[in-house]
Amino acid sequence: MKKRQFLGAAALAGAVLPTIPQARTAPPRGPTLLTLSGAIDKPNRGRFDALRDQMMHKQKITFERAHAFDFAALLALPARSIKPTLEYDGKVHVLRGPALLDVLEAAGAAGGDAAQLVLRAVDGYAASIGVAQARAQGFIVATHLDGEPMALGGLGPLWAVYDADRVAPMAARPLRERFGLCPWALYHIEVRT
Repeated sequence: MKKRQFLGAAALAGAVLPTIPQARTAPPRGPTLLTLSGAIDKPNRGRFDALRDQMMHKQKITFERAHAFDFAALLALPARSIKPTLEYDGKVHVLRGPALLDVLEAAGAAGGDAAQLVLRAVDGYAASIGVAQARAQGFIVATHLDGEPMALGGLGPLWAVYDADRVAPMAARPLRERFGLCPWALYHIEVRT
């Protein structure tokens, strides 16, 4: 077969044959800091692995597919800043990171505002919020505190948090009662529909 005929046949075959779905996003290049599982449409990693996912295994988390974010992937999302008064020292601090809704969108979270989120911290603490609540309260996945990346062992490296000073029902509560739905050292989000 001549080269021109071969290329024409190959192009025609490509137009007729069904395409094989490709991964929508690449897996992270650096260490995974945040994993989203459950009702997501843009996975970039496979199923739960008991060896690879030891912390999740100990917290009885499993999944068939997930979307993993490294620090660079989170920094690539549009960032927002909030200035809440924090319960740990009673002072206003600047927290910066992508909106939780943008993180959900990047992973292809399903269910819209009716979906529920289980936010899990490395120590096993879990909080459940609805996507509608995350939208209304302006939750972010904070990566920075007062301009510096947050360290593991402090509040980071990630913190699901909102500006409680700007949410009237929460601002009326004592400071120590405002952040119960905000796990610091966040590492996993399960999307439920």
